[in-house]
Amino acid sequence: QVQLVESGGGLVQPGGSLRLSCAASGFTLDYYAIGWFRQAPGKEREGVSCISSSDGSIYYKDSVKGRFTISRDIAKNTVYLQMNSLKPEDTAVYYCTARHVLCSREQNQYDYWGQGTQVTVSS
Repeated sequence: QVQLVESGGGLVQPGGSLRLSCAASGFTLDYYAIGWFRQAPGKEREGVSCISSSDGSIYYKDSVKGRFTISRDIAKNTVYLQMNSLKPEDTAVYYCTARHVLCSREQNQYDYWGQGTQVTVSS
């Protein structure tokens, strides 16, 4: 069974940090790109970051550059999103998603989705 499970969300104050995890099962990260998308209430889902399987190329949404870091642990079949200097506008449900080999800016190009983990940034 193909499955992606996010974890690590929670409530944090502005300026704080969280590390999200995306654990994959039923397939190997050797051949899949993993992306992170987020969706805030009343807004469209947007791409946050992605890491490809072919060469490890990494992409970030402009507003998170310098604050977020995506990484992968092939042995654990897990991708992480380290989020530092969090802002209230980062509040959203964060989803990990997968497609074959290469990253895409288009959410419709991704084949598998996790159920999401809530990140709330508030004082």
